[in-house]
Amino acid sequence: MTKQSPGRLRRLGVLVAVPVLGALTLSACSTAGNDSGGNSGGGSGGETKSFSFVFPTATNSESPYETLAKKYTQETGVKIEVRKLPNDSYGTTLRTQLQGGNAPDLIVVAPGRGQEHAVLPLAEANLLEPLDDGSTAVVPKGSEGLFTLDDKTYAQPTDLVPVGMVWNTGAADKAGATFPADATGMLDLCRKLAGDGKSFIALAGSVPPNLGLMAMSISATRVYEQTPDWNKQRADGKVTFAQSQGWQDVLKTIDDMNKAGCFQKGAAGGGFDAITQGIVRGTSLGAFVPGGAAQEIMNNAKGVTLQIQAFPAAAGAKPYLLASPNYAMSINAKADAGQKAAAQEFLNWLAKPENAAQFTKIEGQVPIAGVEGAELAPQYEPVKSLLTSGDYAPLPNLEWPNPAVYDALAKGIQGMVAGRGDAQSVLAATDKAWDGK
Repeated sequence: MTKQSPGRLRRLGVLVAVPVLGALTLSACSTAGNDSGGNSGGGSGGETKSFSFVFPTATNSESPYETLAKKYTQETGVKIEVRKLPNDSYGTTLRTQLQGGNAPDLIVVAPGRGQEHAVLPLAEANLLEPLDDGSTAVVPKGSEGLFTLDDKTYAQPTDLVPVGMVWNTGAADKAGATFPADATGMLDLCRKLAGDGKSFIALAGSVPPNLGLMAMSISATRVYEQTPDWNKQRADGKVTFAQSQGWQDVLKTIDDMNKAGCFQKGAAGGGFDAITQGIVRGTSLGAFVPGGAAQEIMNNAKGVTLQIQAFPAAAGAKPYLLASPNYAMSINAKADAGQKAAAQEFLNWLAKPENAAQFTKIEGQVPIAGVEGAELAPQYEPVKSLLTSGDYAPLPNLEWPNPAVYDALAKGIQGMVAGRGDAQSVLAATDKAWDGK
């Protein structure tokens, strides 16, 4: 059995805990650098050869942002003043700096809404500078609503993160299991594995975000494959969670899985270690974590081979996937003109396929510049056709109006897994959270 240090297990716990992609696979220095505001380089309107750049930190490894910043400086001579903020306080600190007019010139933001450093609320507050056509061209088709406001692009995404399930191929082979073709086959496999003392899924049942991620992964085929604009319809008051057959099917699927023994024993009280230890030891064959987490696990648990799989669709339904931009970069609206221009040039450079590919290689994600023709990491082979054909939707909660919606869904499912509550009450509570009640 491969051993992992407690520190590494805690790190992998972070990967499955964050409700939206956040710090899922970001690697950076754990010690914050200069987090004071202010701009660098030339004066207002003057030519500059430098700008400041801030991003969140998560671990003691060099961030891909830092790696690419160094490469850019080597190639162009433009100095980038790198600043780092702790991930757990990044959103609050960044918003405070932006409102105070002393934020760095280039900043890392989250797509959509729902976080303090999400791009759309910041753009609505006139804190971000519109980007040029080069940045607009990088936004994946179907994800425009996460980055644009009034036909202007305010953030450039850095990568694409498939979100479905990780699947331990070696453990599956030993168990005589193949990934199920549909939900009916999945429930049959769950029963078989449970009888053998194993589980189909390692679930962190005591951690609501992991349950929320499960629900969203299942919603790909039950909701968004058939109704890609479901979020817009909910925002327009045309549908609700409680009245949606798709969301009812999501929660019924979870209930069916619970009854069929798809989760490990004691799943309701499981923490992060249930996922990391279950996957690494092979006592569980799969887990709900984003694609980049698979690379993290394989990097630190030698001999473990993981794949990314789309959650099994209902019998007869089309396979479908969630895949969202992870982080994005925006320009501070209050930066000097020279810094704005220098930061935009860096974004245009980063959009080049070879540079985008280097960024995602470090993170273990999918290049934002396009899947077709890209050298995908081996773990994405099972979902390559879905990524290439565009059969995927953004992570749903990136478009939800506030974090309380996700929290209500996740905590409600937590109760269901523990034997409390029912699907309709969970969905009704989610609707209340959407409506701000």
